[in-house]
Amino acid sequence: MVLPLGRLPAMTAKVTLSFADETIEQARWFARREGLSLSAWMDQAAREKTLREVFAAHADAVSRAGLDWETAALADAHEVGLVNDLLLGGRPRAA
Repeated sequence: MVLPLGRLPAMTAKVTLSFADETIEQARWFARREGLSLSAWMDQAAREKTLREVFAAHADAVSRAGLDWETAALADAHEVGLVNDLLLGGRPRAA
């Protein structure tokens, strides 16, 4: 779930965390820059990290399964271009 900035769900859990001084300083700077509280910024950062991990695991599973969708999509785009060249002489299609 991706939410626009400033529209994060209500925070419901309070936790005590420890950070390196440099890390928390940078987090505070980014939170101020984005107009968020430190808590909201950290919540968003954790959510984004979680999504990246999920998507990376999915990409690994797709790769292990031998499903190379990116290569297939690029091949399809190339084929569409070839057909377009043959049918339209390389001219763009009319909208």
